Amino acid sequence: MPVSVTMPRLGESVTEGTVTRWLKQEGDTVEVDEPLLEVSTDKVDTEIPSPAAGVLSRIVVGDDETAEVGSELAVIAAEGEDAGAAPKQEAEPATEPTAAAEGTGPEPEQQAEEAAAEPGAEAEQPAVEEPAQPAASSGEGTPVTMPALGESVTEGTVTRWLKQVGETVEVDEPLLEVSTDKVDTEIPSPVAGTLQEIKVAEDETADVGAVLAIVGVAGAAPAKAEPKPEPKPEPKAEAKPEPKPEPKPEPKVEEPTPGAAYNEPAAEAEQAAQPAKAEAAAQPAAPAATQRRSVPAEHGEDSAGYVTPLVRKLAAEHGVDLGSVKGTGVGGRIRKQDVLEAAEKAKAAKPAPTAAAPAAKAEAPAQPAAKPQPSAKRGTTEKLPRIRATIAKRMQQSLHETAQLTTVVEVDVTRVAKLRARAKESFQAKHGVKLSFLPFFALAAVEALQTYPIVQASMDLEGGTITYPAAEHLGIAVDTERGLLVPVIHNAGDLNMGGIAKRIADLAERTRANKITPDEMAGATFTLTNTGSRGALFDTPIVPSPQSAMLGTGAVVKRPVVVNDPELGEVVAIRSMVYLAMSYDHRLIDGADAARFLTAVKERLEAGNFEAELGL
Repeated sequence: MPVSVTMPRLGESVTEGTVTRWLKQEGDTVEVDEPLLEVSTDKVDTEIPSPAAGVLSRIVVGDDETAEVGSELAVIAAEGEDAGAAPKQEAEPATEPTAAAEGTGPEPEQQAEEAAAEPGAEAEQPAVEEPAQPAASSGEGTPVTMPALGESVTEGTVTRWLKQVGETVEVDEPLLEVSTDKVDTEIPSPVAGTLQEIKVAEDETADVGAVLAIVGVAGAAPAKAEPKPEPKPEPKAEAKPEPKPEPKPEPKVEEPTPGAAYNEPAAEAEQAAQPAKAEAAAQPAAPAATQRRSVPAEHGEDSAGYVTPLVRKLAAEHGVDLGSVKGTGVGGRIRKQDVLEAAEKAKAAKPAPTAAAPAAKAEAPAQPAAKPQPSAKRGTTEKLPRIRATIAKRMQQSLHETAQLTTVVEVDVTRVAKLRARAKESFQAKHGVKLSFLPFFALAAVEALQTYPIVQASMDLEGGTITYPAAEHLGIAVDTERGLLVPVIHNAGDLNMGGIAKRIADLAERTRANKITPDEMAGATFTLTNTGSRGALFDTPIVPSPQSAMLGTGAVVKRPVVVNDPELGEVVAIRSMVYLAMSYDHRLIDGADAARFLTAVKERLEAGNFEAELGL
């Protein structure tokens, strides 16, 4: 009996999803839990597994189409059942391009003749021959439309065409790269054939559902749009290979920019993989299609089909040889997280040769000289990424809609530092994660929120209400290559030190690997940002709406301060000090409220009574 594949609920507030790519085609056999398709929402990209074993007999929702939660995406037939109807289901819409590609067909008379001829042909011809029918009407071609890449996304910008007019493409082969305010992604070709016409050029913006290009049957002559795309791809094609011959300076200059805590290890990994990078740089003239298929078959390239440009770029930045990476995606496809893991392994292997080769140590002083080298971006202008434009608008909106104020306190965390030094080895052995200062700050903040709930309350001016959450949902700002993301530790008040530390490590790792779920990115009532990881003493965070406050923790530094000794009185001593800066909406939270909250956090940290939490 056929089994329906439906759109799952990918988050509490998610009501629909967009099919970005079918991993199986009609007529293919599938196993239980084998990935069938990739789905994108405004917060997460994920794979949908097959609920049953059998044959993919019918695809209901095509690539780049949006479907509501619970709606049918495809039908799986049992092994013994006839799957011949599958191509027929796909061929029928293709022979009526007027509905799918409204406004793209210049010959309505030809469409009318074909529509009149089809019913008789269908009645006599077997289903196997029906896929050839679209070829007969391929003067129209198959439209490639702008997908809905998120619930609130209404448009996208074409950042780069990966194929030019006249080039052949395969089913699901990437055609172009698109950027929205939430994601940068590739749009695959819905059919195999020839790129006949490009309707939206690079750097142009199109609404969701707009036709971006026309793909016709293989061998068909390019359509009239030749003059439009050719000027654009040419400079891009020249500009793209140029950085490849000299990958060394680019990662070293740009990687430290987002944050030392995350990018410095990547720089080490690149140094360890310089020979591999030199080989890759020796082939800059290879065409894009060749580069996309540069991974040996033993690493899964034949089954994976291609390595995405985003993965190639990431591999170049981290000095990872894609030929040595075994993909964990569908059919062995190399994914972003595979490259990151390879970079981490290269970093872990780096210290061994350093210890065994003192001569390399002598050359080390020459390495820092690369840091001051000027960036390749100096004197250039580039298009503002949509995600950065959106962040700018939201930050400005937050400042305009709320009355934000920042209060800073100085905290002596010497006792915490000593406890951490004593417990870090046993803590890691017991919980499997490193013990940083952040879990101490998080635990103290959560306890203070329970005492002063106004700090995480929300205000509705129009409704005239103040809502106090029943639990503490702590957002943790994470620096990723896509930008600053904030996963949430729900019910943080129910966790001890070990639980908070494990949740922070887990969320940060999965957020950077793009494995976080939408529900884990929503619902924060208070946010903690560790600006000290980048060396900052303190900053003035901007409160993310609809929250009312956000706490920034600065770098922990040792310096001389005046302390009160019971016997000696006031003396100068070396202490571990940190600044805590809390921004808050002054319409709801008074300065006295903020001071009481910060004082509670300060006293908890300075007392340093965490022995029970650490098992000491």
